[in-house]
Amino acid sequence: MDGRIDLITLISLIVAVVAIWKLRSVLGRRTSDDEARIEQRIRAQQAREQAAGRDKVVTLPRRDVEEAGPVRADQATVSEVEARLKTYASDPAVERGLLAILRAEPSFDPEHFLSGAKQAYEMIVTAFAEGNRKILKDLLSREVFDGFTAAIADREKRGEQIDQSFVGINRADIVEAELKNGIAQITVKFVSQLISATRDRSGEVIHGDPQRIKEVTDIWSFAREVASRNPNWRLVATQSAN
Repeated sequence: MDGRIDLITLISLIVAVVAIWKLRSVLGRRTSDDEARIEQRIRAQQAREQAAGRDKVVTLPRRDVEEAGPVRADQATVSEVEARLKTYASDPAVERGLLAILRAEPSFDPEHFLSGAKQAYEMIVTAFAEGNRKILKDLLSREVFDGFTAAIADREKRGEQIDQSFVGINRADIVEAELKNGIAQITVKFVSQLISATRDRSGEVIHGDPQRIKEVTDIWSFAREVASRNPNWRLVATQSAN
């Protein structure tokens, strides 16, 4: 070649430059179809995100369905307890009283009541012997508490002391039950075993026997207001059958 560019070569170069420019312009911009496809993908992504968000929401059940469940459960529980009332009732009057309490307070269960009454009995008997007024105050009605504390004060004034060991409860039977003016009252007959001896100022035994187990029978009445949020029963009356 003599250094000159012939016409064919020049035309080829021009065609190549134009082709490259058009290709870059096409790749470098979005067509209307591209815009439509992108918009469609964005809407689809947003729809998926919204669906995922809805999956995280907890849907509450209808109120009528929600309330119907517990009612059926309570009715079943009441029926079960009603069927067991005769086991704890000493006579028809006691059964009627327990049934009245149960209907006023569906959570009432005679078995649980007797279990708590036994624990209360042991705590009260032990606290009285020790002169522990703080424990007694939480377990007794105001009238019974005043009577117990007066007896403790008289004992302390005389300088007497009770040595006592609680052996156990042989029996605990419901002998009375009633619901009156919103107050449930249940009377329990306890037959327990104690080792108890009262000593004077000098330490001499003046009552009881520190070496002998004695059987003691007490008849105690417990009461509580059924509408109260406080589930505890309090001792409201005592009598001794010995």
